[in-house]
Amino acid sequence: MRYTGSSWKKSRRLGFSILETGKELAKRPYGPGQHGNTRRKKLSEYGKQLVEKQKLREMYGVNERQFRRLFMIALKSKEVTGFAFMKLLESRLDNLVYRMGFARTRRGARQLVNHGHITVNGAKVDIPSMLCKIGDVIAVRESSRDLKVIKESLDSLGTKVAYVEVDVEKLSGKFIREPERSELAREINEAQIVEYYNRKL
Repeated sequence: MRYTGSSWKKSRRLGFSILETGKELAKRPYGPGQHGNTRRKKLSEYGKQLVEKQKLREMYGVNERQFRRLFMIALKSKEVTGFAFMKLLESRLDNLVYRMGFARTRRGARQLVNHGHITVNGAKVDIPSMLCKIGDVIAVRESSRDLKVIKESLDSLGTKVAYVEVDVEKLSGKFIREPERSELAREINEAQIVEYYNRKL
C-alpha cells in the first residue's frame, strides 16, 4: 500500500487538503497527535499569514528557497502579485505533469521528471522546477510509456483542468493557456502570503 502518512499529517496540521482531494480531512478534520482534536489557539495576524504560506508551499511541494525565488519574480511582474505567484507555481513542470494526469501526486510527478521520463517540446528534461510557457508540449518519453505508475494514474484521473490539453493515447499534453484565479485553490488567501513576504523585504 502506498504510504501517505506525511502528506496527510501536514494537511491535518494545516486544516487544508494539500492533495486537493479533501480525503486527508474527511475522517479526521483536526490536527494530528494526541491533542489534535482540542480547540486551536487563536492565531495572530502574522500566524495567519504564515499558515497561508505553508498551505501553498506544501501543496506544491516546493522548498522555501524556490518558493521565495518565485515570489520575487511575481513581485516584479505587472500583475497582481499574489495571483502572478500562483500562476508561476502552476507553470512548474512537475505541476503540469501532475495536472495532465501522468502522476497521481505532485511528488510522483517530480519523480517522473527527476528520473528522465518526461520531455518538453521533444527534449528530455529532468528539472522539476522548470517553468513552462504557454504552448509547451509535455510528454512521456517513448521508452517510458509502459510504466505502470503512469497507466494507473491516467486510469484514476479525476477532474481535468481546462488550461491543459491531454492526448491519453499519445501520452502527451499541452499547456494551452494561463489558469484563471477561479481555477486555482479557492481556500488559499494569497494576499496573506504577499503580506508575509512584505514583512521580510
